[in-house]
Amino acid sequence: MNEEQLKAVIEAILFAADEPMSVNRLLALFVEDEMPEPAQIKAALEQIQQDYADRSVELKEVGSGFRFQVRQDYADWVSRLWEEKPARYSRATLETLALIAYRQPITRAEIEEVRGVSVSTQIIKTLMERDWVKVVGHRDVPGKPALYATTRGFLDYFNIANLENLPSLAELRDIDAINAELDLGMPEENPKAADSDEPTTEDETTMPESAETAETAKPEEPADSPEAKVSDAEASNDEAEPEQQETAQNTQEADKAKANGVEETLTAEN
Repeated sequence: MNEEQLKAVIEAILFAADEPMSVNRLLALFVEDEMPEPAQIKAALEQIQQDYADRSVELKEVGSGFRFQVRQDYADWVSRLWEEKPARYSRATLETLALIAYRQPITRAEIEEVRGVSVSTQIIKTLMERDWVKVVGHRDVPGKPALYATTRGFLDYFNIANLENLPSLAELRDIDAINAELDLGMPEENPKAADSDEPTTEDETTMPESAETAETAKPEEPADSPEAKVSDAEASNDEAEPEQQETAQNTQEADKAKANGVEETLTAEN
């Protein structure tokens, strides 16, 4: 098989494959009597990359191998083929992923130490379900905490061949800008729920009221409460006492007048 035939075969395989193809996987598709050398496969891949240099599609090397993909310049138009919106991740999820990518292997406790808050189990679960993160071992300390690292799926998704292609920390900008650039989105969520994918553990602390504040802010008793009824009854009694005394005094004077009248009548008759 000459170089042109080999290039055509590899090009056809890459177009038909539904995932990136490594050099070893390409070699495995050839029978023994026609199997090319690995160097020939790599040369054919380089030639294909040159052939597509000015096309709207490109042959890109990612973590799992080589694949054909649309160039970023045409992503806006091609993305309209799918109505499904891209997944959206919280800031806490992206920060956790970034720490794993740049400090791997890393434990959950070490992530929490850097972020200053505890990491929700849902965040780790989400990253592992997306095949971006995996457990690669356990730290030799009490408790044997799991060590997390990124996967080839992470490299494939973010369109890089290896971790050396990650931007340096000095080049990193605000996480929101990176989020928008990668079209990952930020869900509109309550800041306390952060982790959307994951609830956050940052709790607000309410300061206790002082005795003076509590006394000042003491709510009034309802009008129909027993205490209010007793107070109203006492107030009514206080108001009624002068009226009762005046009425009793008037009654005494009337009785006295009657007695005097009767006495005068008896005297006159005698």
